[in-house]
Amino acid sequence: MELKRLFTTETVKGTKHYLDTQKKYEWIRTVIYFAISLSLFAAGILTVGTRNNLLTIVAVLGCLPASKSLVEAVIYSRYGSLKKEAEAIIEANSQGLYCLYDLVFTSREKTYPVPHLTICGNTVAGYMPDPRLSEADCVKHLESCLKIDNFKDVSIKLFQDAGKYADRLKQLQALDQDREYSERLGSTFKSISL
Repeated sequence: MELKRLFTTETVKGTKHYLDTQKKYEWIRTVIYFAISLSLFAAGILTVGTRNNLLTIVAVLGCLPASKSLVEAVIYSRYGSLKKEAEAIIEANSQGLYCLYDLVFTSREKTYPVPHLTICGNTVAGYMPDPRLSEADCVKHLESCLKIDNFKDVSIKLFQDAGKYADRLKQLQALDQDREYSERLGSTFKSISL
């Protein structure tokens, strides 16, 4: 268990099984925050004999970050990592490519979980298995976010079928890869993701 991960996700965002492991950290942090608030409240009652004291105010104010943490824990609990079957297919075909895992993009209208995203220069391919979500809407949202960061002429294609996505990964392996550009683009995707 990494203590640093309770407070920041910078180094692990976009890695394999990020969402599944981050859920645990979010819930642990939430329990710790509420435990601190409750212990302060109890200490105030035990020392003064009444709840009308300064520690009660501190405990109530401590519920603000605890509540924020609870909201984040609930949000992370709604999403999961890439399924094992799809992961095996994708892993077999993504060797040498710049890949990001477990991204969840939010727009004003919808939330788009994208369990796997591959970046090869200015070409982006992603696996979005939920049939209820529109690939075109997600692409439009991602393109608008990339324009804000001055990324132009980026081609994005999302797939709902793991087999078709694996075929696209094979095609991307044949392309020349600008690793530095891919990493800058990946950094933007990680910054707009949950």
